[in-house]
Amino acid sequence: MPDTIIENPILNSPFREPDRHWRFTDEGITNEIVETRRASAYFVPIPPPKKKGKQLQFDTEWTQDRIEPNDNVNRIRQRVKLWREREYGGVTQVTRKLLQHWTAPDRENKLFFCQIEALETLIFLTEAAEKVGDNWIKTWLGEVNAASNPGLNRIAMKMATGSGKTVVMAMLIAWHALNKVANPKDSRFSDTFLVVTPGITIRDRLRVLWPHDAENYYRLRDLVPPDLIGQLGRAKILITNFHAFKIRKLIETNKLTKEILGTDFDESPAQMVNRVCRELGSKRNIVVINAGGSADLPLPLAANPRGTSPQGPANRSGRRRAQAAGRAARRSP
Repeated sequence: MPDTIIENPILNSPFREPDRHWRFTDEGITNEIVETRRASAYFVPIPPPKKKGKQLQFDTEWTQDRIEPNDNVNRIRQRVKLWREREYGGVTQVTRKLLQHWTAPDRENKLFFCQIEALETLIFLTEAAEKVGDNWIKTWLGEVNAASNPGLNRIAMKMATGSGKTVVMAMLIAWHALNKVANPKDSRFSDTFLVVTPGITIRDRLRVLWPHDAENYYRLRDLVPPDLIGQLGRAKILITNFHAFKIRKLIETNKLTKEILGTDFDESPAQMVNRVCRELGSKRNIVVINAGGSADLPLPLAANPRGTSPQGPANRSGRRRAQAAGRAARRSP
């Protein structure tokens, strides 16, 4: 394939919906501009014939014949756009106030379009889709979750590196928590959040999600109107790292004792979840946010701002932990 030189690859403003993209052909990317937003799709790596004595490698050239469209994602994107143009019908007063705050034309600390669209999509799925006749979305999401994550309902918001996923997490928390304060009996919303990170460094960076933190994003990024920000203090937000979910020993003992008693003295998945989530008390409706994009995260996700489509736990042990975590999110005291 001939080399294509694109001097300036940036075509769109980050503050409005993309309306141009570079064309792909059977030869790969070109320097031809298409005057529409690129449809959501993914590239399929195709392995060449395996050669004897050599490891199988994938040819990852991006060409038109390897593009697979995300049909339902594109349908949802169009439905969200239409709903946006019709001024967000079917939402709560709190949600409408947040949307107006985030999209205000005179806003100084402007949000990226992709950040707003991520929350618009979650809001549409939660509050508006069934009201405007898009019941198929809930059915489709239920089917794909049942196929790959039985009992664990997850939604992934795919966003590029550097697009501000932590801001999206804060917007998600604000939307849920403020609606729960306004409507405590509305089961669509929660005031309890479990944020799981891939390590201590990212865990510490996400302190900005705590409303009481001096540098919290709700104030720093102007994500919540001043008259509502005090209500965020009612939310419970636990930020922990992935390693906290490792099964621990309840009792340290020798091999002979384990063989005689027929147990390794490991904590059960339920005990593990209760240990990790102790700070959340008896809360039953917990929003779990995967802040690290780990494919093996043994948790049900309400949103995945990281943007990597989460896969099911990699093994039986992981799946048992996942199911235990799912039960914990709905558990009674």
